[in-house]
Amino acid sequence: MNGPGPRALQVLVVVGPGAFGRSFAGWAARCGLEVRLVGRDLAHAERAVESIQSGWRAETAKGRMTPEEADLAAGLLRSAESLPAALAGANVLLEALPEALDAKVPFWRGLGGWEGLRLSGSSSIPMAELAIAAGLARPPLGFHGFVPMSRMGVVELVVPEDCEPGAVAASKRLAAVLHKQIVQVQDQAGFAASRMALAQGLEAMRLLEAGAADRDGLDALMSLGYGHPIGPLELSDRVGLDLRLAIAERLHAGSGQSAFEPPRILRELVATGRTGRAVGHGFYEWDAEGRKR
Repeated sequence: MNGPGPRALQVLVVVGPGAFGRSFAGWAARCGLEVRLVGRDLAHAERAVESIQSGWRAETAKGRMTPEEADLAAGLLRSAESLPAALAGANVLLEALPEALDAKVPFWRGLGGWEGLRLSGSSSIPMAELAIAAGLARPPLGFHGFVPMSRMGVVELVVPEDCEPGAVAASKRLAAVLHKQIVQVQDQAGFAASRMALAQGLEAMRLLEAGAADRDGLDALMSLGYGHPIGPLELSDRVGLDLRLAIAERLHAGSGQSAFEPPRILRELVATGRTGRAVGHGFYEWDAEGRKR
């Protein structure tokens, strides 16, 4: 694709090939960065790379990418056998592990003295809290992007106290390479984007519980009335109801604000395994291709 080249940001390691990690890695490769994707093992990372390339083939078939762009991006994206192998010669690391301290802390604790730009893709966990739990001398910066990275134009940059000198400037250079606007936010639970989106989603759930309107009507009010791309209940399914519940519990416990108290319907859906699009069931039903039925 056309645009600014990678400049000094040449080799990016993405740890965690979930939905956000795959989206981030694929977009970074399209933007000209060499990307190394790390999973639980090589097979896990290889499956993620194939998933990304399958998405590119679909984009090419729809005319959203040229075959030449897909070939160039494929040449820049590879799976890594191990974290040490991926980090050799790399200068940017993005952690995209599940949104839970018990997933993130062991990784950061074991990273050691690698020198480079350290970023976390966390959507709600404060960087200072992560640093304390992992025993880090300096916290990483939060670099919260939105899925799909190819279409979303902004990144939430979370800047904690005592971050590495020069890290903010380097993060902004990375955002420029990725063609994203930076919004710098305070290091607090939920940052800014998750707090706003979560509050709306939880209120929609309460209205559904109270019988104020049905599911489709509530979503239509926000999508057709306020111009949101999708309604808050559909968005919750896409994000994952288990993740929404975990963030709500964290914010409610930390702030005491009633806006973040998880509604009964959310707890019940998660308890019964109906956690959204990833499993095919949530507020909506979803097919194997992730399309709403």
